Amino acid sequence: PAPRAPARPQAEPEPAAPKGPREQRLYGLNACLAMFARRPGDLRKVWLLESRIPKLKDVLAHCVKHRLGYSVVGEEDLQKLAASSHHEGVVFGAMPAQELSLSAWLRELPPGPQLALWLDGVGNPHNLGAILRSAAHFGVAGLLLPKESPLAISGAAARVAEGGAEQVPLVRLGRADNSLAQLQSAGFTAAATVVRGGQPLYGTALPERLLLVMGAEQSGVDPLLADATALRLQVPGTGAVESLNVAAATALFVGEWWRQRHA
Repeated sequence: PAPRAPARPQAEPEPAAPKGPREQRLYGLNACLAMFARRPGDLRKVWLLESRIPKLKDVLAHCVKHRLGYSVVGEEDLQKLAASSHHEGVVFGAMPAQELSLSAWLRELPPGPQLALWLDGVGNPHNLGAILRSAAHFGVAGLLLPKESPLAISGAAARVAEGGAEQVPLVRLGRADNSLAQLQSAGFTAAATVVRGGQPLYGTALPERLLLVMGAEQSGVDPLLADATALRLQVPGTGAVESLNVAAATALFVGEWWRQRHA
């Protein structure tokens, strides 16, 4: 009998068309001013205390010019709008910043030293905000989020980031193995951060193009992902506590990478 032709691979079904982004509430003076400086076209509405008018004159002039609504409101109203008492006198209604795909981010990434953060299992928005603040301060090129991660920029994360959420691109990953291979092809050396059994951060020469994989505080970096990295790094300490908060640990790791590039 004639040989059978090889079976053709099945095409993956087309993903459902994504719903359009929803307007979100941002709050905190530095967070809002950074958003306006970076993405004024995404602003939709402003609520503020009367005492904040001098700080927000340019924003209000923009609202008048572009016929955007703004309201001077009281403290209680702002707390309801922000769902937080930490609004710092202003709330924005704004469209969220666009997340990038890994391929799109890598296409725009300049050659030379670069630092990227991969957050594995991190889920607290306040930790995300603190990580973004440190990342912006030390020049991190991108914050990489697994496709199944619920993390995204929220009002709470943006407020804690103090403007850093507008400086560091958020990159949404696909399959972990494919993403790691893409990053390695782009010259990144992957390092899993661990509580024990790693090379001490201080005294280890860090690669110029470094991917730091940060894990959740309870579970750490996924073992399969950690096994696929080239390095394991840990912050040395007394051992009096099991580990640092993930945001505090991230600040130490990215700060040391910066120091080695600029010392």
